[in-house]
Amino acid sequence: MQFKNPDVLYFLALLIIPVLIHLFQLQKFVKVPFTNVAFLQKLQQQTRKSSRIKKWLILATRLLLFSAILLAFSQPYFSNKNINKKQHNFIYLDNSLSTNTKGKKGNLLKIAAQEIIENTLDKANYSLLTNTDFYKDLNQQELKKILLNVENTPKTLELSTVFLKIKQETSTKTNTLNKNILISDFQGNYNTKFTNVTTDFSAIQLVPTVLNNISIDSVFISNSNTSNFLVNVIVKNQGNKIDNVPIAIFNKDTLVSKQSFSIEKDANKTITFTVQNTPVFLGKISITFSDTYGFDNNYFFSLNNAQKTKVLAIGENLEYLSKIYTKNEFKFTGFSVLNLNYNMLKKQQLIVLNELVEIPEILSKSLQDFSKNGGSIVMIPNKKIDLNSYNNFLKKLNLGTVKNQIKDTLKITNINYNHPIFKNVFSKKVNNFQYPNLQSHYPISRKGATIISFEDNSNFISELKNNFFYVSGAIQKENSNFLNSPLIVPIFYNFGKRSFQYPKLAYPLNTENTIEIETKLEKDEILKLSGENESFIPLQKTYQNKVALFTKEQPLHAGFYKVLKNTDVLQHLAFNYPKEESMLQYLDLEKLQTENSKIEVSNDVTAVFKGIQKNNEVHWLWKWFLALAIVSLLLEILILKFYKP
Repeated sequence: MQFKNPDVLYFLALLIIPVLIHLFQLQKFVKVPFTNVAFLQKLQQQTRKSSRIKKWLILATRLLLFSAILLAFSQPYFSNKNINKKQHNFIYLDNSLSTNTKGKKGNLLKIAAQEIIENTLDKANYSLLTNTDFYKDLNQQELKKILLNVENTPKTLELSTVFLKIKQETSTKTNTLNKNILISDFQGNYNTKFTNVTTDFSAIQLVPTVLNNISIDSVFISNSNTSNFLVNVIVKNQGNKIDNVPIAIFNKDTLVSKQSFSIEKDANKTITFTVQNTPVFLGKISITFSDTYGFDNNYFFSLNNAQKTKVLAIGENLEYLSKIYTKNEFKFTGFSVLNLNYNMLKKQQLIVLNELVEIPEILSKSLQDFSKNGGSIVMIPNKKIDLNSYNNFLKKLNLGTVKNQIKDTLKITNINYNHPIFKNVFSKKVNNFQYPNLQSHYPISRKGATIISFEDNSNFISELKNNFFYVSGAIQKENSNFLNSPLIVPIFYNFGKRSFQYPKLAYPLNTENTIEIETKLEKDEILKLSGENESFIPLQKTYQNKVALFTKEQPLHAGFYKVLKNTDVLQHLAFNYPKEESMLQYLDLEKLQTENSKIEVSNDVTAVFKGIQKNNEVHWLWKWFLALAIVSLLLEILILKFYKP
């Protein structure tokens, strides 16, 4: 039993007063013995004894009366919670795309929202976290209004972020009982270790009824020529074998081709379409099939005019570079320093300084402007260089200084597989590599990010700053056999590809994307993305001849988007929902519950909220004590009226 006003109980100590009064209220009787009134004397003694019993009964009823009144005012109750503490319910409702599917009662997200509304309490306080918003200190009506408008989103939240938000909220609330409720399908892409959880919570798992899903994983183009190209669609099946699934390809809204396919259980399949070549192709792949998720049955991609990365090489012996920077992907030009047209430098995306003996002052100034405006530079020193000219140039860019030449044959042994240059180059680490060597090199004072290093761990190729690469020694045959190494092609090829991020076929939503648009903006001009459902101005950084766009928070819907400069369409981009949301793998919460006693697991929203209501039920007892006071008062009246000693 608990008390809402326990301080009132201190007044029970005052009940000692009537007891003391009763004990000290003594009457002195004078004994008058009369032998002839012995019978009368006996009767008086019995009357005295009955009178004492009556007084004790009256005292008891009065003590009971006052005690019951005091207990009633202290408001006693039975409950699992302290009535003086506020009830706060923190609710995380996962509204990612994967909750937009059917469960036993209907759409997982909508039914969960409805059941929360039906089981909330008037006097409780709520905080609601979704994948897009956080609503703090809501009452029942405010919570209901928000839940009625909740929609699915491509955004996801890591559980670690949810727990951090819970911790922030509970730490600011004093004298409060906190109940944390996580409602999600708990897809397998959650990586949080629940054993590290420091707060207790109830996990409600939303379970779809259909566990078979076909999704379009990706698209790539091959065999492109002047007349047509091949669109290769990779389809992923999770579940049993399926036959005769219709699939079609559209150029925006125009049907181009359609076919059907069969796919084995838990398998991937590549389906190929032959498409006529057009300057701009806004492709949409569509599968007509009812499965767990519908959002992944469409895939958008865009083919714009063929754009080639502009690469300029300055120096002698450029034959190896022309073989790497082929005509179908790059626009490669090469000049010696004497024949160089400096006006063309600002139009390039990558400049390779190929073993120059010195860097003239006029070239140095042009390269400084080129680098500051976002251009990429690869510097390869000659076997014999003018240190002053090199260092004067590097000093202007704050890239350190080139040190004196070291004449010592070193093997090139270490590859930094984590550097972006080697992304998708190696399927695994190479151990039986035939190491190239270098007879002499020029170390540089600036450490930079290592790409390849020598056997003594000093850098051979490094990235001194974003898109400025330094090769520490000449790679011509007189100084090295690196030209014969298989490493040279992917390294220099990716130097070119990374120098300008032309739009890809498609981009995933809810991912940090960098898109470079080749254009020149005047003062106060900006680029805008415009789609069928939304238009917005993305984060952007302006250079002399390009604009870098950064997207993550927006867009929110899959489809095609135009890159607009005022009213001019510069580019078409395609965005798709993240394929991780198509997974049919879910966390085993029952197993996690056995490992951590702080986790309560359920798949019924109503049951969890009713459990909270039951734990919060208060059984008041003051009415019973008030009734007891009335009964004791009636007893006293009856004793006084009918008990005649």
